[in-house]
Amino acid sequence: MSEKKRLFLLDAYALIFRGYYAFIKNPRINSKGMDTSAIMGFMNSLLDVIKRERPDHLAVCFDKGGSVDRVELFPEYKANRDETPEAIRIAIPYIEKILRAMHIPVMVKEGYEADDVIGTLAKQAEKQGYMTYMVTPDKDFAQLVSENIVMYRPPRMGNGWEHWGIEEVKKKFEVERPEQVIDFLGMMGDSIDNIPGLPGVGEKTAKKFLAQFGSMEGLLANTDQLKGKMKEKVEANAELGLLSKKLATILLDVPVEFHEKDFELSHPDVEKVTEIFKELEFRRMTDNFLKTFGQEDKAAPATETSSAKSPKQRAADATQFDLFAQPGTGTTDNKEAGINGYSTIENTKHFYQFIDTSLSRKLLIQKLLQQKSVCFDTETTSIKSLEAELVGIAFSWEVGKGYYVGFPEDQEESKTILEEFRPFFESENIEKIGQNLKYDIKVLSNYDMPVKGPLFDTMIAHYLINADMRHNMDVLAETYLNYQPVSIEALIGKKGKNQRSMRSVPIDKQTEYAVEDSDITLQLKVHFEKEMEAGNLTKLFREVEVPLVSVLSEMEIEGINVDIDYLKSLSSALTEDIERLEKAIYDQAGETFNIASPKQLGPILFDKLKLVDKPKKTKTGQYSTAEDVLSYLAKDHKIVADILEYRQYKKLQSTYVDALPNEVNPKTHRIHTVYSQAVAATGRLSSNNPNLQNIPIRTERGRQVRKAFVPRDGDHVLLAADYSQIELRIIAALSEEENMIKAFKDGEDIHASTAAKVFNVSIDEVTREQRSNAKTVNFGIIYGVSAFGLSNQTDLSRSEAKELIDTYYKTYPKLRQYMADQVDFARENGYVETILGRRRYLKDINSRNAVVRGAAERNAVNAPIQGSAADIIKIAMINIHKRFKLENFRSKMLLQVHDELVFDAHKDELETIKPIIQHEMENAYKLTVPLDVEMGVGENWLEAH
Repeated sequence: MSEKKRLFLLDAYALIFRGYYAFIKNPRINSKGMDTSAIMGFMNSLLDVIKRERPDHLAVCFDKGGSVDRVELFPEYKANRDETPEAIRIAIPYIEKILRAMHIPVMVKEGYEADDVIGTLAKQAEKQGYMTYMVTPDKDFAQLVSENIVMYRPPRMGNGWEHWGIEEVKKKFEVERPEQVIDFLGMMGDSIDNIPGLPGVGEKTAKKFLAQFGSMEGLLANTDQLKGKMKEKVEANAELGLLSKKLATILLDVPVEFHEKDFELSHPDVEKVTEIFKELEFRRMTDNFLKTFGQEDKAAPATETSSAKSPKQRAADATQFDLFAQPGTGTTDNKEAGINGYSTIENTKHFYQFIDTSLSRKLLIQKLLQQKSVCFDTETTSIKSLEAELVGIAFSWEVGKGYYVGFPEDQEESKTILEEFRPFFESENIEKIGQNLKYDIKVLSNYDMPVKGPLFDTMIAHYLINADMRHNMDVLAETYLNYQPVSIEALIGKKGKNQRSMRSVPIDKQTEYAVEDSDITLQLKVHFEKEMEAGNLTKLFREVEVPLVSVLSEMEIEGINVDIDYLKSLSSALTEDIERLEKAIYDQAGETFNIASPKQLGPILFDKLKLVDKPKKTKTGQYSTAEDVLSYLAKDHKIVADILEYRQYKKLQSTYVDALPNEVNPKTHRIHTVYSQAVAATGRLSSNNPNLQNIPIRTERGRQVRKAFVPRDGDHVLLAADYSQIELRIIAALSEEENMIKAFKDGEDIHASTAAKVFNVSIDEVTREQRSNAKTVNFGIIYGVSAFGLSNQTDLSRSEAKELIDTYYKTYPKLRQYMADQVDFARENGYVETILGRRRYLKDINSRNAVVRGAAERNAVNAPIQGSAADIIKIAMINIHKRFKLENFRSKMLLQVHDELVFDAHKDELETIKPIIQHEMENAYKLTVPLDVEMGVGENWLEAH
C-alpha cells in the first residue's frame, strides 16, 4: 500500500466554512477592514496537508450551482441553509486565484456537488492504482471508504488529523461495511442538508436497524418485526426513507476525468502567491507557504551593520563615528525586498550600535538631551513588568539608526547605570515614543525611574485608527511599512518551559533585535500621526488616551490588597455548595454523570428527561447545553436551574477564589491587574491577570468575592465611586428625548418614570414588577433587545413583550429616531462616533446577510453609547489623578471596573477627597443630562460598593 501513488482531494467548501467558523470569536480583519478568516482557515488546512503528506497528486473540488438531480428529486433539499456569510462569498475568488497561482487544479462541474466530484475522481483513481485521501470533515464521505480510499479529517477540539479507513468507519457507524453509511444517513436524515430521513429515527435507532436488517430496503421489507408507533411511522414513510437514501448517496458518474498528469503537485508561482498574500496582509501565512515549498528568503545580507562587529569595536564606533555624526547622515536605502515581499534587517541598510562604556553612555546621553522626540524600548527578563529585570534599553530618533545600552545582572550596578539616564527620562520637554509604553514605564518603576514629558504610544494610536485589527508591532510593521522585523522566537524560542531568557542571547543579536524595534516604532509614529490627523483623532489621542497611560501605570504599580485567608474560607464554602448541587442534580437525573461534559449532560436532559420536544443541536450533532439554551429552560425545570448554579459556582471558584492568591506579587504582596487600552472596540478598558471586570455581582456568592479586596492597612478604607445609569443618561442626551431628560433632571427613578409612562399610571402607583420590566427594556434597548429576548428576561409572553417595546418607542419617539439616524449614518460612512470622536468601524453594516447586518446595526446604536461612557470615565480618571498629584494626597486610585472607580482612601483625607472625586466624575463632560455619582466606603470592596 505504501508503494501506491497518492491522490489528495480537498472538499473546498467544507474546509472554507470550517476555517471561517474556527475564527468566529476572533475574526481575522486586515487594515482595509476585510474579514480574511475563511481564506486563512482554508489555506492553513491546504498547506498543512502539503507539508505533512507531500502528496504526489492533489486537487481541490468545488460545488457549482448545487445538485440539480437531488433538487429535482426533492425541491426542499438544502433549502433550510442560511445565506452564505459575506466573508465566505468574498473569500472564494481569492482562494481560486491562490490555487491558480499555486498550479493546483480546481475540479468543479456545474449542477454537481463537490461530494460527487470527489466520489467520481476517487473511484477513477482507485482503478488506476492510486491511494486516495478525501480531505474533508464531512462524515457523509465515509460511504466511499475502501481499501484504497480513506477519509483524511482535519483536526478539531485539540485532536490531530484523523484517518478513517474501513475499520474506523465500521467502528464509528457500527456497520459491517462502509456502503451502509448511506442507509444510516437515509434513516436518520440530515438537518444540515434537509434530508428528511425516517420520522422518529435518530442515531441510536438507525444503528440498531442496520445491525438487525442490514439496509433501508431490509428494514422496509421486515416492518412486521417492529412494534407500536415505530412500526406505524416506518411503514407510513417508506417512500420518504428510500428518497432520503437516494439523496444521501454520493454520485460516482459525474462527467469529470482523472488525468494523472494534470493532478501532479507542481511548483507554485511564488511571486504571484506572495503578491496575493501581501494584498490580504497574510504575513505568517507567507512564511508558512515559503517554508512549505522550500523557498525561505535567501536574500543576500545587507551592507555592514554595527552588530557584525565585536562589542568593543562597536563601543569604539560609538565614540569615534556615529555619536558625533550630524542628523540626517543615516541611510535607509533598501536593497531588493526578500522573496516574501518584505524588507528585513538583512536587506535594509541600518546602523545599530551597542553602548557599553561609561564614555559612550555619556556621549549618548548628551545626544539624547538634544532631541525633541526619542523612541525607547526596554528588553527584560519577564513579560510581567513588575517582576522584570532590565537587560537593555534601545534608543532611536532617526530612521535607520539607533543605540542599545546593556544592563548587567547585578541590580545595584544596573540602577547605577540607569541613574545616568535620569535627565533624559525626567525631561518634560523630550517626547518619549514607544509601543505599549505602559509596560516600559512599569519596568523602569522597578528602578525608581519615572518617565516624564509628552508620550506617544504607537499601539494606542493604531487602536484609534483601526480598533478591530491586531496592534502588535510585527503586524503593524508588515502592514504599514512593508517591513518584517526579527521575531522574538528567533532569539529566545517559543513560549514554554524551554524558552530562554533575553540575557542568554548574544549581545550582537540583542542589539539588532532591540534597536530594530525602536527604529520601526519611530517610523510607525510618523505614519500614525498623519492617519490620526486625517480621522480627527489627534485630540482624543493627545488629551485622553495618552494621559491615561500614566494614570493606568500608577494604578497598576499601586495594586490592591487581598485577604487570602478569607478566600480560602470562601473556597471551602463554595465546595460545600458544589457538592450539595451535585447531589441534587444526580437525584433529579436518577444517575451520576459528568455535569461539566455537554456530551453526557445533553442526553440526560433531552433523551432521558425529555425537557423539550426538539432540542437544539450543535454543528457536531451534539445536544447544545450552552448558557442561552439552558437559561430559557431554567424557569420551568429545577434540574436546569441547579446546573446553571453549579456551573456558576465552579467558574467562580476556579477563575477567582482559587486563582486570585496565585496573582499576588511576591514582592509587594498585592494584586496588580493589567489594564488594556487597545482591546475593546468600544473604547472600554479591559482588565487581565486577573480580570477584575468579570467578577459576577448579581449573585450572592459572586458579590462575596469583592469582600476579599481590602484596604492597604488600618489607616485606609476602600472608597468606591460609581456612575449611576450613565449609559441611559448618555442615550437620553444624544437622542434629545425630552421625556427622559426631564426625568433625569427632576431626579426621578428613571425605571419607575419609564414604567409610569409606558403602563399609563402615576409614578407612585408603579408596581415592583412594572418597574423591573421597564428597567429590562431601558437597558435592553441600548443592545437592540427583541420581543423574544425580552420575554426570556422577564415573565412577559412574547406578545406582551412586543407590546411593551412598541409602547416604549411611542413614549420615547426621539429615541427611536436617534437609533434609526445612527444606523443611516453608519450605512453612509461605514462608522459611528462617540462624543469625543472615537470611531467604531462597522464593515458589515451594508451586508446582504440579514443576521450579520443586524449585529452591525445594533453596534451602530450601542457603540457610541458604550464608547461615550468609556470616554467620560477616562476623562474623570485623568482629572482625579491630576488633583491627587497636585494636592499630594496619600490616597490612591486603584481600580476601574465598568463605571466604577475604587480608591485606597486615607482616613485623614476621606472627607477631603470625596467631594473632589464626585466633582471630577460628574463634571468630566457636560451633557444635557446631569451625571450622577454614588459613593460608598467600607473595610472591603463589597462594603464600599
